[in-house]
Amino acid sequence: MQQATIVPDSVQPPAPDRQAAGERVAARLKGQVRGRIHTDPLMTYAWSGDASSYRLIPAVVVFINTEDEVRAVMAAARAEGLPITFRAAGTSLSGQAVTDGVLAVLGDGWRKLDIHPGAEQITLGPAIIVANANRALKPFDRKIGPDPASQATCKIGGVVNNNSSGMCCGVTQNTYHTMARLRIVLTDGTMLDSGDEQSREAFRASHAAMLEGLHQLHHEVMADPDLVALIRHKYRIKNTVGYSLNALVDYHDPLDILIHLMVGSEGTLGFVSEVTYNTVPEHPFKSTALVPFPDPQSAGRAIIEMANGGLQVTTGVTAAEYIERRALATVEHLPPMAPLLPWLSENSPAVLIDVTAPDATTLEAEVAKAVELLTRHGATKVDFSTDEARSHALWDIRKGFFASGWRRPPQGQHHADRRRGRPHRAPGRFRRRPARHARRAWL
Repeated sequence: MQQATIVPDSVQPPAPDRQAAGERVAARLKGQVRGRIHTDPLMTYAWSGDASSYRLIPAVVVFINTEDEVRAVMAAARAEGLPITFRAAGTSLSGQAVTDGVLAVLGDGWRKLDIHPGAEQITLGPAIIVANANRALKPFDRKIGPDPASQATCKIGGVVNNNSSGMCCGVTQNTYHTMARLRIVLTDGTMLDSGDEQSREAFRASHAAMLEGLHQLHHEVMADPDLVALIRHKYRIKNTVGYSLNALVDYHDPLDILIHLMVGSEGTLGFVSEVTYNTVPEHPFKSTALVPFPDPQSAGRAIIEMANGGLQVTTGVTAAEYIERRALATVEHLPPMAPLLPWLSENSPAVLIDVTAPDATTLEAEVAKAVELLTRHGATKVDFSTDEARSHALWDIRKGFFASGWRRPPQGQHHADRRRGRPHRAPGRFRRRPARHARRAWL
């Protein structure tokens, strides 16, 4: 998705010249796009926000369903000098899905879902919801690698274009690393299918100059050892801000570099019309615990040991999410938190942990190892459960912190204050700046 410009609190409609350009784009697209096209103020305002706190009123909203329609929108926008933002589900928390130019919204034509033999790969259209893809793969004990917190509503187009990762995939199972094939439409209207040799060869012939430029850029980067080391270091950890520059050091073929630069490009390099993922194991046996610690340092030491040196595993501890105390304070009133309240002090963080395994015996052994590790690092209560409903409830809390961070806990629910006999209220710093502390729980 294209990165939007942040605007002040007062939302202004598009400037007259931009609004007129939007009307001209709509006129150009009549007969070329079968989806709805909106320029009236009510509908453009309705599409001016996403899940973030930002709002830009588009000059025109157009629903697209085919690659030909994508080409038509690109041509019309270029002719009228308007930028394009492609919008999937609009779950962005950073404003990537808003624009004051052309907002191209994915219609129902992008809902392809094709599980390959053996379910080791799956081909998806950009309008497929992540949870629906995983639901289709569940009978095969497989899933796609990216698992963003908004997976119940977010769509594949946004996941690819933002290189969304999530709670369990770490770095090695994100789109960049688990993508087997990408089909794209570049801004000049050219279609490239990286999994089709005929398409690749045709692209090499038609875009030789572009590929040569990427080839030279690759060699320029590789000639600088310090730059190579910096790029490799940055992409060993979660790094989802913009272009996947690690493609310049990970690949030699400029065509492969281009395909991987598309991941995280937010729509600025072209439109992703299809992606094939290499799926990853989703073991059927899982145990979950929300584990409190006396202080952040002990929780951090436990997470470092559970991280296994950064090596992604599918058996054992597959998720360990640190949640700071002020974030926990916003959800103390929820039923799944009740067993934890006696163990929370004013400074107690908690770590939400999943242990998974292919069978019950292995799960029991892995949970025992996790319990020993956590106890050794000072965890104050370790209570793993295989109850699926409880696991879902705990992870729903984790996924909702961005929203819960904006509200004060109900009267009488702040446990630390209640235990000390002080007035029932959220900590002062939290009440002044709720978003800061809520966001920290996403790290």
